[in-house]
Amino acid sequence: MTRRSKQSEAADRLGVRAEAGEWCWIGEIPQPPADILQAAGDPRTRPARRPPLALTGRLLAAPFLPILWLLMLLARAEEAVERFLDTKEEKERRQAKKEDERRRDAAVEQRGLDNVFDGDWNVAAGQFLLRWYSHSTHHERLLFAGQDGLVFAAPPRRVSMGRDKRAQVVARLSPEEATLEDPFGGEFKTEIMLIRFRDGSWLRVDTEEARSELHMHALRDTS
Repeated sequence: MTRRSKQSEAADRLGVRAEAGEWCWIGEIPQPPADILQAAGDPRTRPARRPPLALTGRLLAAPFLPILWLLMLLARAEEAVERFLDTKEEKERRQAKKEDERRRDAAVEQRGLDNVFDGDWNVAAGQFLLRWYSHSTHHERLLFAGQDGLVFAAPPRRVSMGRDKRAQVVARLSPEEATLEDPFGGEFKTEIMLIRFRDGSWLRVDTEEARSELHMHALRDTS
């Protein structure tokens, strides 16, 4: 079963009317001021630790790490040779791509999008962020977008496998509360998306796939 078919199956199982869906995550939540945290009921601001199964898998994989590093070095060497043998047109395309990435990174920094939210804990985005891991301790969210608004699904607790089958609806935002936004209007191919609340505050989420279904959905809504 493909990734998209799993997401569609999850939407059907949860009864979510979605026009687009994608797994996403947020950056590290900064430490809220003590009074803000206390007023919110001292919610957790970090995901749960990796489950034992995931840690066991990492331990079992450890002996193979030197082989993986060697393969990575060989792959990089091959890429270097290929770049050296590139035609003039291919080198120009690569240079154009690098320039595009530099402009994108500069735009991210200029707009403050290297932060997880706009920084104001007292408005909608900050208050929603405070409840993020109270909804679920899993580190990812399956975010659905449709005419009914935004729906967040996740396993109630962090898991290493079976996230789609274990996902449950953990939060909803109506169209009157928030909308989904590609902050660059499609100019750059990125994983970055904003949940823009009606009071102007925003929360950044990163999708697994660059220019995902959620990006295309947001661009259609604003065109």
